[in-house]
Amino acid sequence: MSTPTTHPPRTVQVGDIAVAVQEYGDGEPLLVVNGTSQSLGFWADLAQGWAGDHRVITYDLRGMGGSERGSGPFSVASLATDALGLLDALEIERAHVLGYSLGSAIAQELVLAAHDRVVSLVLYCTWARTDGFQRAMMTGLAHPWRTGDLAAALGALGVAFSPQLLDSPEFGALIEELLPLFPSTEQQIRTTAEQWDADLAHDTLDRLGRITAPTLVIAGEQDLLTPPWHGQQVAAAIPGARLEMFTGPGSSHALGVERAAEFVPLVSGFLAEHRTS
Repeated sequence: MSTPTTHPPRTVQVGDIAVAVQEYGDGEPLLVVNGTSQSLGFWADLAQGWAGDHRVITYDLRGMGGSERGSGPFSVASLATDALGLLDALEIERAHVLGYSLGSAIAQELVLAAHDRVVSLVLYCTWARTDGFQRAMMTGLAHPWRTGDLAAALGALGVAFSPQLLDSPEFGALIEELLPLFPSTEQQIRTTAEQWDADLAHDTLDRLGRITAPTLVIAGEQDLLTPPWHGQQVAAAIPGARLEMFTGPGSSHALGVERAAEFVPLVSGFLAEHRTS
């Protein structure tokens, strides 16, 4: 098999902002939507696993990475409007959509606003309404971003990983590799605080029954940011949704990285079941 094409990075005008985009491969479009504090570089390896069959589109959310912040209110719904605007700018009528964490909330709002634009939906580490445990967790994680204490902010994000990885000798090397992908400028740090506010306010639970796109919900037993009962709740609320629960070591909020050998083919298989042609 030939190595999928990595397309040159570019910026695309979406409304009032320039959005940084990195695409991999060719085929049916797969739009990947980032989580809180993420930049598109986090998907470089995983995207290659899907790029043999898909045009994988990764991008930086408003105010993150290489994308401009622009002006106006900041919410899950407004970020979903940006995602739809990006599909328009790329002249993509319909796409598969994979959303991770905050990105899964954005994906929910996207499909609720424009169901005809979504071929299939993958909600990875997701939730529909913030509960008390999650509110406490997010409030604590958001605080150092609000105060500009980047070292504390990044240190606290360790809870996204499993106990096994945190205590392993490989963890240091992984963090060295990932550090350049996290927010670093004052604007990005401020925007990350806005992202946490969007996370806290997210609430689609009473509307999820309207989703008609084939949906795969992926949850992790060890996930502390979007605990497994949230994935179960989302899957139960979306008609016909399929729930895949990762258990045991590595079933963390970062299960896509820790259990990539299972995660990537799981997504590939689901997308293959719902091709448009």
